[in-house]
Amino acid sequence: MNSASGGLSDPHFLSLIACAILLVGVFLYVFWPAPHAEAQRNKTRLEYLRERRETLYDNLRDLNFEYRSGKYPEEDYGAQRAALENEAAETVAEIDLLEAQTFAAIGPNAASASPTSH
Repeated sequence: MNSASGGLSDPHFLSLIACAILLVGVFLYVFWPAPHAEAQRNKTRLEYLRERRETLYDNLRDLNFEYRSGKYPEEDYGAQRAALENEAAETVAEIDLLEAQTFAAIGPNAASASPTSH
C-alpha cells in the first residue's frame, strides 16, 4: 500500500486542515459580538455633528492641497469646494441651533454661575 495516497500524514491534507482552522478563527474574530456591546454609549446628535464638522474641514483641507498640487481641474475643484462648504455651513448652523437649545434648557442662571469672558 502506498502511504502517499492520503491519510493524516499527507502534507496537502494537513495544510487543508490548517487553513480550515485559520478560516474559522478569523471568522470568529471578525463576527463575534463585542463584549458589553449593549453598554456602549450612543452618540448624541450634537456629538455626531461636531465629528461631521471636523471631517468636512479635513476634506476641505485635503481638497485645497490636491488642487494646489494639480490633481483637480478648476471646474471640479469649484464644484466640490462649494458642496463641502455648503454642507459645513449647514452642519455649523445645526450645531449652533442645538447648542442654543441646550443653553436655553439649562437656563440663564447656569450661565451666570460659569465664568466666561466676553
